Amino acid sequence: MAENTLHNGFTAYAKFGDSKATGKLMNSKNFDKWLKDAKVQDGKRIKSTDTDIAFTKILGKKPKGTKAIEFKDLEAVLDEIASHVGKTEAKKKGVAEDGVKTELKSYIKTKLQDCSQPGLKGTTSAAKTGAVNRLTDTSKYTGSHKERFDAEGKGKGKAGRVEEKNESGYVAAYKEEGTFDKKVAEGD
Repeated sequence: MAENTLHNGFTAYAKFGDSKATGKLMNSKNFDKWLKDAKVQDGKRIKSTDTDIAFTKILGKKPKGTKAIEFKDLEAVLDEIASHVGKTEAKKKGVAEDGVKTELKSYIKTKLQDCSQPGLKGTTSAAKTGAVNRLTDTSKYTGSHKERFDAEGKGKGKAGRVEEKNESGYVAAYKEEGTFDKKVAEGD
């Protein structure tokens, strides 16, 4: 298993949810997911508003239209979060800001490094109650709906919805299509 480093975590979360992503740029949505999965963003000490403000401040220093950060910008974003949250904490505790910022940044980095790979935690799965099973069982479909699925219950796609034009020369409902040559050969 790969060693948990800040760079590996950044790459994994930057790629999450986007099959075309290279892992070099991370958007705000994926950054928030990383912070939530690492339990950094807890809604009490560090809120999503704090992290969004920090992320946007760093993006403001980049060319217009940029919506993602590179790994080299991560340090600046973490500094900004620590600075923003550290000011508030220092005032509440009545201590020096620098000590709180340093401790907070170290705490965030450790949590991010210890975070495992991104996953789908808390996602909703499909309900499989009696009614749902009955309504989604393709073997019980009748009429035109039955034609939309094959024997295993997989959808046929467009072939199941649209009637194909038959240009074989036979009448549409003729069941013995293609047997003329066999019958003529048998008669000889």
